[in-house]
Amino acid sequence: MKNLYFALISTLIILTPSFITAQDSTKTDGDEWAWEWDDVDEWISWSTKKPTISLNYGLSNISRDDVQESFADNALIELKLGYTSRKTTSYAEYIEKLNYNYAFLNYNSTSLAGGTDDTSEIGTKNWQFGLGWSTGYGYKIGSQSAIIPYYSSTLSFTEIDFQNDSLNMNDENIMNRYYGTFRFGSSSEFGVRGQITDLFIIEAGYETAAVFEGWLFWKWAGSAVIEVAANGVLDVFIKEVFKSSPAAGPIVFFALKGALGYGLYELRKSEMNWPFPSAPPVAINNFKFGMTFTF
Repeated sequence: MKNLYFALISTLIILTPSFITAQDSTKTDGDEWAWEWDDVDEWISWSTKKPTISLNYGLSNISRDDVQESFADNALIELKLGYTSRKTTSYAEYIEKLNYNYAFLNYNSTSLAGGTDDTSEIGTKNWQFGLGWSTGYGYKIGSQSAIIPYYSSTLSFTEIDFQNDSLNMNDENIMNRYYGTFRFGSSSEFGVRGQITDLFIIEAGYETAAVFEGWLFWKWAGSAVIEVAANGVLDVFIKEVFKSSPAAGPIVFFALKGALGYGLYELRKSEMNWPFPSAPPVAINNFKFGMTFTF
């Protein structure tokens, strides 16, 4: 399975120039300028965007490939503060785009899930903060409402506190690598937002997160370049789908971005800086439910 994902990602990177060339060859001068200004529009001043607050609750599962004991189930509460921009796309009047850039803080613990009576399970309490970027394309319903499939990615720092005093030597050695420090990590999330009014959104999503035991910058950067390149190829392909069949665009965006994010997560569960040799991370899966307010 890892070889399959590696082959697919390598193919995406190799095909990048041909996608871009094909796209450029179909543009008129006016189209080219429109494309560039569309991209510039993503970086409009914060003053044109709406302040946003999100509150989320989640059910969590924690694991690490080389930890022998199992982790107890956890729950999560999360606060996000940021800005959103929402606009009708040029592809069709019934398709809109929502960007949400934010800072977040969450608390994830066994006690929030009701604790555990199994003394062999590893309980944790974890604080995490970081930055996130979320994009969604959705279907407008009336003047204010919309259904918006989305994809998000984050960079974060996490403090993991293991709550089991009877760990075996292997698990205790791993615990000591995390103890008392905030560790670098990343995550991806895909889900659906329901825009009820201009003010209020409800959402549900699935997040896959990795917390590294150490930040090996050059290996991490190499792995990140592969991810960025693969996402870049998908972006080109997804835009072509939107231009050809706008109604299919949001679903294709959701499916391809989610598949890439989850595939990379699976590859990094055994090597945090895949494809470069490295230790496994602590992996955290979250099913999230929440509400967002824009002002």
